[in-house]
Amino acid sequence: MAIFICIVGPLSALRTPTDVFPDIGIPVIAVVWQYTGLSPDAMSGRVVAPYERALSTTVNDIEHIESQSLPGMGVVKVFFQPGVDIRTANAQITAISQTIVKQMPAGMTPPLILNYSASTVPVLQMAFSSPTLGESQIRDLAQNAVRTPLTAIAGLAIPAPYGGKQRQITLDLDPQALAAKGLSAQDVGNALAAQNQITPVGTAKVGGNEFTVLLNNSPTEIQALNDLPIRTVNGAVVTIGQVAHVRDGSPPQTNIVRVNGGHSVLMSALKNGDASTLTLVSRIRQMLPQISETVPPSLKISLLGDASTFVRESMGSVAREGIIAALLTSVMILVFLGSWRSTLIIATSIPLAVLSAIALLSASGQTLNVITLGGLVLAAGILVDDATVTIENVNWHLEQGKGVREAILDGAAQIVGPAFVSLPCICIVFVPMFLLDGIAGYLFRPMALAVIFAMASSFVLSRTLVPTMALYLLRPHHVEGGAGQHPEDAFINHHEGDHPQPRRSRITARLVRWQQRFEAGFSALRDRYLALLTLALGNRRRFLLGFLGCVLVSFALLPLLGQDFFPETEASALSLHVRLPLGTRIEETAAAFDRIEARIRQVVPPAEIDAIVDNIGLPITGINMAYSASGTIGPQDGDIQVSLKPSHGDAADYQRRLREVLPSAFPGTSFAFLPADTSSQILNFGAPAPLDVRIAGPDAAGNRVYAQELLRRLRHVPGLVDLRLQQPDGYPTLSVDVDRLRANGLGITERDVTNSMVASLAGSSQVAPTF
Repeated sequence: MAIFICIVGPLSALRTPTDVFPDIGIPVIAVVWQYTGLSPDAMSGRVVAPYERALSTTVNDIEHIESQSLPGMGVVKVFFQPGVDIRTANAQITAISQTIVKQMPAGMTPPLILNYSASTVPVLQMAFSSPTLGESQIRDLAQNAVRTPLTAIAGLAIPAPYGGKQRQITLDLDPQALAAKGLSAQDVGNALAAQNQITPVGTAKVGGNEFTVLLNNSPTEIQALNDLPIRTVNGAVVTIGQVAHVRDGSPPQTNIVRVNGGHSVLMSALKNGDASTLTLVSRIRQMLPQISETVPPSLKISLLGDASTFVRESMGSVAREGIIAALLTSVMILVFLGSWRSTLIIATSIPLAVLSAIALLSASGQTLNVITLGGLVLAAGILVDDATVTIENVNWHLEQGKGVREAILDGAAQIVGPAFVSLPCICIVFVPMFLLDGIAGYLFRPMALAVIFAMASSFVLSRTLVPTMALYLLRPHHVEGGAGQHPEDAFINHHEGDHPQPRRSRITARLVRWQQRFEAGFSALRDRYLALLTLALGNRRRFLLGFLGCVLVSFALLPLLGQDFFPETEASALSLHVRLPLGTRIEETAAAFDRIEARIRQVVPPAEIDAIVDNIGLPITGINMAYSASGTIGPQDGDIQVSLKPSHGDAADYQRRLREVLPSAFPGTSFAFLPADTSSQILNFGAPAPLDVRIAGPDAAGNRVYAQELLRRLRHVPGLVDLRLQQPDGYPTLSVDVDRLRANGLGITERDVTNSMVASLAGSSQVAPTF
């Protein structure tokens, strides 16, 4: 059995997913609606609110719904009850989304739907840059040449890249040329749609052959687009090239990413479900050299924010402490028993019990993480009890003059009942952990399983392996005058043949003397304890009053202790959210970030900085917003991530100093630090802060007033920092009021005005895309 454990245990440890925490499988489905140019108020009233009402009437087992309305984007997160069938829930959400899209504003496309959980956090970031390629080319390579092969890694989710420019053929209209020709932006859009058709025309049979007919219905070159006719004006054909500039370009940039000041494209790799962080990062690093051979040599791929380093250090620290605990336990047993043979038997059972517990955890679908390893470390001191009691009882029977086999059988049979009773008494302490719900249940149930599996394995080993090893290692005791001796004892009478080596004899003599001194000291300590116990029993009332007084004093100290869900973790990075005044252009925001970076380098020594990554504005696709909750709502927002080198100073101290320096250096700009370590990101469930106060009510204006008053009062609470309203109001707008009577007199309608403005300001990609 021991050989079987030695084989299965390490194999299970190698194949079991490894991460910081157990999989926190709270099911969430995110639904992302996009409509370019739509204001947050219109997105909330015309898209998000009707959709939420539809969800509440057609989808089962919803725990609660969260939503955020942004310029041109609405993100709805549906949280489900534990144990829900996520596939059924996904099917129901997909069905209602396809149904309600018909009731949305014209041009609305079906939403993007994705599943995720609290464990879906970034494990690695890839930054793409090039001295020769443009931003649109870099993004195109990251999206298609790098991201696509990586998606084949099981358990890996990769959203669209941040930053760069999305490549598309753009027609830049010339307003003066349009006015001179008597045309509008809508005329150009209609002509482009009429002259660009993607429709198969069929086949033609000629003689004995059948031909597929190909029509030049879609231009393949930019010059062909320039030559497309719009309308005949005064007998002359007006082409697109006469009133517009056609180019291979991109829409207006809404997201800028910079790494160490240089324009880049950033792509995050996220862990999905209970996949192993170490395995995912390892697979990515293995595939990147192969992928690099398929892209231009000038494209540089830099790896940032490697979460596997944190996981490896955390797991190594816990495992190291477990090994130290096992060694200290073995040393204490050796000191008290004074027998290397008995110590070897007991010490052997510890790693075997741990390996058995790991194999059982793997078989039950758990992962190796800080919590489960912590449970095994917690049980390390308890694991030796069964084996220690068994060996001591066998030794007692040997001292009675019995043979080794008889002593083992009698000793093991004598304690099997009490040992079996003590096993459930210890394990039952951890049963309440299985009744926990929410994040606490997901975290601590695996720890309870680890302890129970280890204790059960220890009991089985003490009944099987320990007696077997005792049969081969223990020796009969010689009984002289009724007193027993321990010939098997390494400290007293250990012999190797008839002629022991002189050097071994000197070592043995020293150990014997040390053992004798320890026994003498322990006997003296025992005598003092007996004296104190006698004194306490003689003064029972005073002792009980003193004991109760100490208990009451200890309870009185509880208010002085801080309370938290989980201890803080030292991070090797700083994550800062920055918000400039509402309505600031993204170009101005980027310039302000340059000045903020310079001030950060004055606080954090440049020699300790590995990289500074700026992520400014809203990403092109809403999928990224579903995974992120930093608080970015527009071009005036952005995140600054400062990655520190291994030999960095106290990150918490840098954070405290930046809180003091930045607000005074940049008035009107708000700053808030985000969780930078993996453990905080998981426990916050993607929220930007550990404390999240939500105000709900039918009156949005009243909610805003209440939130502002609450914010004012919370600023006076000691210990609270980085307070902010994540969804501010007062976003600057320009209102255009159409005089419908005058427009009617000119032969145009509200639809004509709207379509023309859409084409001129937002582009036709949303309401009338042309492919």
